[in-house]
Amino acid sequence: MRTYTFIIIVLLLSLVVNMPAELHIGPKTFYRPAINFAWGSRRIFRDLGIKLGLDLQGGTHLVYQADTQAIPDANKAAAMEATRVNIEKRINLLGVSEPLIQTSKAGSDYRIIVELAGVTDINQAISTIGQTAQLEFYEPKFATASSQKDFRPTGLTGKDLKLAQVQFSQGSTNGVSEPVVSLEFNSVGAKKFADITEKNIGNPVAIILDNNLVTAPVVRTAITDGKAIISGSFTVQSAKNLAIELNAGTLPVPIKIIAQRNVGATLGSESIIKSVVAGAIGLIIIAIFMIVNYGLKGLLADIALLVYILISLALIKIIPITLTLAGIAGLILSIGMAVDANILIFERVKEELRWGRPLNSALGLGFHRAWNSIRDSNMSSLITASILFWFGSGSVRGFALTLIVGILVSLFTSITVTKSLLFTVYKKN
Repeated sequence: MRTYTFIIIVLLLSLVVNMPAELHIGPKTFYRPAINFAWGSRRIFRDLGIKLGLDLQGGTHLVYQADTQAIPDANKAAAMEATRVNIEKRINLLGVSEPLIQTSKAGSDYRIIVELAGVTDINQAISTIGQTAQLEFYEPKFATASSQKDFRPTGLTGKDLKLAQVQFSQGSTNGVSEPVVSLEFNSVGAKKFADITEKNIGNPVAIILDNNLVTAPVVRTAITDGKAIISGSFTVQSAKNLAIELNAGTLPVPIKIIAQRNVGATLGSESIIKSVVAGAIGLIIIAIFMIVNYGLKGLLADIALLVYILISLALIKIIPITLTLAGIAGLILSIGMAVDANILIFERVKEELRWGRPLNSALGLGFHRAWNSIRDSNMSSLITASILFWFGSGSVRGFALTLIVGILVSLFTSITVTKSLLFTVYKKN
């Protein structure tokens, strides 16, 4: 009974996730829900629409010129790679999935090429990618400090920062929750910060970002846990951008944008339609094959296959996996693989029936004896897909991740869902 309850709950959740953005039923309109919850000090929000890659929806192509004059020739390649990694961190924090980021060299010029799929605010992306946030803490030179020139550096900088994240604190003026940026220092930074606050009790400590005074809170007590708060007139987006800049750190190589252009979908809606049609044709052929060869058992396997598709699509949205054409190919491929386990089980059931076993006994033995083959074949596929994901990049990783999800879901549907349906139907008969 618990198995049936679990299957029903998973199926209902998959139907909710896979519903269209707007569903009209009579006079009422239902909207697809989104993931929106607080996790500690963080709020996680995710729309449950399918994310498409650059080849399917287009995006933006950016070219950056790197200034490597101050870097020795022997260190330029390593510095460029470090810059590429930092840019990738910033883009991922922006929420852009599967960006294409690569370095190139033309003569003595080093460049970084960035392609972003479906970016809506390109100016924000350009600003965040190229901006370097220099965080410094200053203490007052005199007992009374009224402007930035009255402060001096303490030696505590963004290099001592471990983590910056957006939080919400109770506003002091209107009682409304307002976004702030919390800072957590590493062990060295925590010691520096403790010393600074201990000797400046009752005095302001200025937080300087890119030579601009952000805030100068008065120290009420020594802070020894290595944590601080940057507050001010932040919006949620500006606080998020600041946290991104501080977490990503200073780019090892200064860069400037030299080219920007919009990229149209190389494949677009026509390829998506063709892929959907191909998947539908493959699904219909598989369904007919199963019914012709295995009768009622094949029909039940087809029902389990539909459940498999619903769960797979739901997981692709929840994770989320950015669908490129390669990812769609992985999904279609996994549809064919989803019935492999059922075929192995049904053939074993046929053998047990030929040996004179009763039907219920043959079903149980068929599932039991086919399990080793199913486990080993799917494990080998998972290992191959994991290697592709680990060493691949871009659309190759998308293909591998889609395939991994498909294999895991197919194991659940072919073993659990199909088995439950078979035993329910044949027990009644």
